[in-house]
Amino acid sequence: MTSKISFIGLGKLGLPCAEAIAQKGHSVKGYDAVSVESDIVEVKETIAECVEGSDIVFVAVPTPHDPDYDGSTPSCHLKPKDFQYHIVESVLKEANSHMQKNQLLVLISTVLPGTVREKFVSIVTNARFVYNPYLIAMGSVAWDMVNPEMVMIGTEDGSETGDAKQLVDFYKTVMENDPRYVVGTWDECECIKVFYNTFISAKVGLVNMIQDVAELQGNINVDVVTDALARSTKRIMGPQYMTAGMGDGGACHPRDNIALRYMAQDLDLGYDLFESIMQAREIQAKNIAKKLVELSSNNLPIVIHGKAYKPKVPYINGSYSLLIGHYVEQMGAAVIYADPLTGDTDYPTEKCVVLLAHSASTTYGYTGDSQEDELYFEIPKDSIVVDPWRKFKNKDYKVVHYGNTRKLN
Repeated sequence: MTSKISFIGLGKLGLPCAEAIAQKGHSVKGYDAVSVESDIVEVKETIAECVEGSDIVFVAVPTPHDPDYDGSTPSCHLKPKDFQYHIVESVLKEANSHMQKNQLLVLISTVLPGTVREKFVSIVTNARFVYNPYLIAMGSVAWDMVNPEMVMIGTEDGSETGDAKQLVDFYKTVMENDPRYVVGTWDECECIKVFYNTFISAKVGLVNMIQDVAELQGNINVDVVTDALARSTKRIMGPQYMTAGMGDGGACHPRDNIALRYMAQDLDLGYDLFESIMQAREIQAKNIAKKLVELSSNNLPIVIHGKAYKPKVPYINGSYSLLIGHYVEQMGAAVIYADPLTGDTDYPTEKCVVLLAHSASTTYGYTGDSQEDELYFEIPKDSIVVDPWRKFKNKDYKVVHYGNTRKLN
C-alpha cells in the first residue's frame, strides 16, 4: 500500500532516508531550510506545502551540541551540556499549525531521556505524535534505513496504539531485513537510542585500553586478546548481564577491577576506567540502600533476601548484598540477612521491607536449564517487597519493581 510521506529536514540523514522510502514506491515530499535537490523526492518551499495531505510526517532536523563538545578536541574539562532543541521546537510548532488529527507526526531526532515529554508534547496539539529515533551511521545511511537492527517506536504510555501500528505497518513495506520492533514510552525509546550509542563508546574505550596496555606492557598482540573476547558470545558479547538488577559480585569481578586500577597506575596509562566502574557499582548499591531505608520509614525491619553473592552458592566474597547492607547500616538502619546456604536462617515473622537480592532465573538463565526463583522464608503479610529483577508478583504485599517507574500503564 502506497503512503503519502513527508520529511522535514533533508540533510545528511533526512534526504537519504526520504529517498530510500521513495525508492520503495511511496510518494515522498520534503522540505529543508536550505536549497536541496532530489530526483525522487518532491522538494517543497515551505513546511505547510510539505505536510499538506501527508499520512506520516517525519521530522529529521538536528539537535546540535556546542561545537566545542564534538569530541574532536578535549572536552572532559568542560561543563556538561544538553543538546540544543530550538530547531526541533520551531519545526514542531510550524508543522503542527498545518496538520490535523488524521496525520501522524514522527520525530526521529536524538534527544535526552525525558525531553519529548517535557519539551515537545505540549507543542503538538493538532496531529498525533510518535517518537521514532533511528540507528544510522554516516556513509551507510540509505542501507541502514532499510536494514536497521531494530525500530524504536515511542508512545505516551508504551502501548502498541493505533499510531504505533500505523508506523509498523508502514515500515514493513520499506524494510529489507525484517527487523524487530520495540514499542515503549517516549522516555524508554529516548534511553534506547542514547544508551545504544554510549554502549558503543564504552566498548571502543575498553578495547582501546587493551591496545594501550599492549604498548606499555610488551609481549601482547592486542588482536589476539580482542579476537578471543569477540568470540566469547556466551556472556560478554551476548544478552547475558543485560538485565538490570543487583550489581556485579563474586570473588573475581570486583577484585579484578580493583587490581586493574593498580595496573592503570603502574603502567601510567593516564586514565582509569576501572575507578569509574567501581565507583558506579558502589553508588548504585547506595541508591538501593536509600530506597530500602525510605520504604522502612515506619521503622520496619530491612531484610536482604540472599546474602551470598548469587543464589545456590554459600560464598559471600564480593557479595553485592553485603555492600547494600553496609550502606543501609551507614544510614542508621539495621539489616537482617536471609539465606539458608550462608546459615542466615533467623527469619523475620513481622511486617518488614524485603529486598529480593537473589534471582536464580536471571543468574542462571544462560545455562538453558529451567530455574525458578524461590523464597527462602514465608514473607510476613503486608510487607513491602523490593524486587530489582522486576519479576515478583503477589497481592499480599506491596511490591516495588525497582527500575520500573512507568506512571502510565
